[in-house]
Amino acid sequence: MSSQDLFSDAAPGRPLTGRKVLAITVGCFGVVFAVNGLMAYDAISTFRGEVEASPYEHGLAYEKDILAAQAQAALGWNVSEHLARDSAGEATIEVRVIDRSGTAVSGLGVTTGFDSPADKRFDADVSLIEAEPGVYRGRLNATPGQWDVILEAARDGERVFKSKNRVALQ
Repeated sequence: MSSQDLFSDAAPGRPLTGRKVLAITVGCFGVVFAVNGLMAYDAISTFRGEVEASPYEHGLAYEKDILAAQAQAALGWNVSEHLARDSAGEATIEVRVIDRSGTAVSGLGVTTGFDSPADKRFDADVSLIEAEPGVYRGRLNATPGQWDVILEAARDGERVFKSKNRVALQ
């Protein structure tokens, strides 16, 4: 075998031209862009990334939130919630409100928000009814999983209590 045969420009098959290189490059980038587009669409359609509907306004009201938390602590209420799910998929929430002297607190307007930490589309609000003095109950259709339970109690249209707890429904 001579040195001329080793360095020959003649390659077997079709030659690699500039058009082929361009087509291969465009094809590879096209596949990458298509997969990225599909993944971005799936990510946006399943979770919008929105934690709060109006974060700017909430930031402006931060001082009011601090004052409301101090007023809530001054009440000295003991608020407990119990959450149970039956075989039909209905969840029952029971909230007990007791003041610092051990007396049941009645006459409140109690609402509960069930917020999904993964997707706001599953969020639900439930108004609780006072079943007996200081005991408020409500039902909702909730799927198993983790939920943020946001409990709010109001008296005469003004919120006097708010709590947020993460719970797991089985």
